[in-house]
Amino acid sequence: MMNYSLSDFSKEFLERNEKHLKGLLKEETKSKYHNKKTVVDGISFDSQKESMFYSELKIRLQAKDIKGFCRQPEFILIDGDAVMKFKPDFIVWEKDRTKIIDVKGMRTQVYINKKKVFEDKFDLKIEEV
Repeated sequence: MMNYSLSDFSKEFLERNEKHLKGLLKEETKSKYHNKKTVVDGISFDSQKESMFYSELKIRLQAKDIKGFCRQPEFILIDGDAVMKFKPDFIVWEKDRTKIIDVKGMRTQVYINKKKVFEDKFDLKIEEV
């Protein structure tokens, strides 16, 4: 019979069960752009910045500063064999105009390309916040 110290036993146990334990202990994955997903009113937002903007819109709506807003409307940019869609974060209906708003922390090349296609097709400007 062999006597094990607690540290020896722990080390041997971990070595034998390393693969199994890795499956159980899921490491928290970090976002590529360091944004933190946030939930407000049961709605999941891609970033804290976007959730804060949503909260501001709710306050502005309650204060009757805006007529209304819509979250993530979907626009079809290219139809056919290859469908290209674009979802800005918000449409905001102000008293005298409508704004298409995208809350951005990082402008990716895909976003820049879709923004150009959207603005050309619909003759509307996207406001980045």
